[in-house]
Amino acid sequence: MQIIETKQAGNWWPLAEVSVPSEQFVAGGTLLHWQEIHAPENAKMYQNSWVTQGDWQLLLAAGDGAKLINSEGEKLAWFDTGSGPSVTASDDSFFLLYPWDLLKVNEQIVGALTESEYIGEVSPAAHIEGIIKVGAGTRILPGVFIEGNAVIGENCKIGPNCYIRGNTAIADGVHIGQAVEVKNSIVGHGSSIGHLSYVGDSVIGTKVNFGAATVTSNLRHDGKNHRTSVDGTLVDTGRRKLGTIVGEHVHTGIHTAIFPGRKLGPYATTRPNESVEKDIVE
Repeated sequence: MQIIETKQAGNWWPLAEVSVPSEQFVAGGTLLHWQEIHAPENAKMYQNSWVTQGDWQLLLAAGDGAKLINSEGEKLAWFDTGSGPSVTASDDSFFLLYPWDLLKVNEQIVGALTESEYIGEVSPAAHIEGIIKVGAGTRILPGVFIEGNAVIGENCKIGPNCYIRGNTAIADGVHIGQAVEVKNSIVGHGSSIGHLSYVGDSVIGTKVNFGAATVTSNLRHDGKNHRTSVDGTLVDTGRRKLGTIVGEHVHTGIHTAIFPGRKLGPYATTRPNESVEKDIVE
């Protein structure tokens, strides 16, 4: 597989630096790694194309010269040799243009897991419903309730008394503290979500520290899709529930409240009791 430069690049982090699990549970695996597992050897794709396993098979079956297009006729992946047909991908294959698109990918990968794998230590006093993968050196402490599929990397400490639900991916070296809830989110390497916090429908980067009782809001009062500012323009995220997008090395003060769809850029900080009503990106 050959990776071509990005198409329609938006305000998103480089895919090679975003850790989500592969279906084979490679701790610290990347989106590009997942693509390498499933893509035909001689296929080409844009760096920010996301193609499902089934759609790779459609392209392969179409033969030499075929190209895989989305519903708008834009090329997602292709074979250079020969002259073949265009095949239309499912709606589950698309361009990743913004950070929140990673949540859709994560939902596909984690949601498709069918078998649990406990390499780390899971307390008998923890309660698991669904499929989970637990990496080496990780400890799931008493009182933790995991509902739905989840992948937890290596050398993590989860709990006690946490609630993890939805399709959640937690990378290596993460600490999820006492009485924290994490729902349908991605938490990057080496991050710490302090006790009494809530992270919902969010993408959290590497080396982030959430002070105690940091809360993300993820639902508009009117129930409509979230819109968020990108280069001064409001963009419809297509998501009814969206929490926050947080860059690397962000630190929040205790009792920080983050409004839905707000973004905190790398190294951003908040003060105790601060409400994040606008993006902090500089």
